[in-house]
Amino acid sequence: MTHELTGRIVVALGLDGVTDKAGLMDRCARALDLPDWFGRNWDALADSLADHTLWPEAAVERGLLIVVHGWRAYADARPGEWATARDVFAGAADRTASLTVALALGGSSEQRSAQAG
Repeated sequence: MTHELTGRIVVALGLDGVTDKAGLMDRCARALDLPDWFGRNWDALADSLADHTLWPEAAVERGLLIVVHGWRAYADARPGEWATARDVFAGAADRTASLTVALALGGSSEQRSAQAG
């Protein structure tokens, strides 16, 4: 399967330091600029990801690529929550052709800083 990602609007979703679902939802709300009424639960996240009216304006026409990085510590600390988050991201992307969610495989920004020093 091939996905054309060229030209999509890219949103970075950094999860460095996230330790629980509340933190994940806060990061999603901030990175995606979700409205104050965003419910901060799995269903609300799934609905928001699939709702083009909540995307950055140019993304409606060009598509949206969400790159999740710094997720490993959260995945290790809360494997059940992380599995649900992955399912929500994958489900939204499966139902919305113009949405792609990618997991960056590199370490957290803290690990990269330590390696560079």
